Amino acid sequence: MAEAEKTSRRSAEFTALSFVWRLLFSLVLVLATYNPTGFSYFDWVTADDTDLGALHFFVGIILVVGWVILWVATWRALETLGVILAAVVIAALVWLLVDLGLLDTGSSVTLRWVILIGLSLLLSIGLSWSHIWRRLTGQLEVDED
Repeated sequence: MAEAEKTSRRSAEFTALSFVWRLLFSLVLVLATYNPTGFSYFDWVTADDTDLGALHFFVGIILVVGWVILWVATWRALETLGVILAAVVIAALVWLLVDLGLLDTGSSVTLRWVILIGLSLLLSIGLSWSHIWRRLTGQLEVDED
């Protein structure tokens, strides 16, 4: 097998690390947009002493582009039923963690973190779904639009 073919085959493989990279990208986008620490785009543009300018607009557009890419990829991969099912599975996982005493959602800050991480997880599942589907079923998904 030629070296170029081996490299191409390796880059097409989906691994746990591939999913982690997608999860990290989703987390960065979600937490850059809003998070409870006070260091987010939302806090930056809503601060009382902020005069909105070109930099605010530019960063906002970059975030919107990221959100559109992730939502479109997630929606196309999972469709409505898949998004609902993935959200229910994530909610069930959170409930299980609360029930086992591993997660305390008593404070509103903790609850916000859980929601933000859950949203990131949902988006990363959407980004990874075609790879996961191919691994589970051996079938290749093709977008016929």
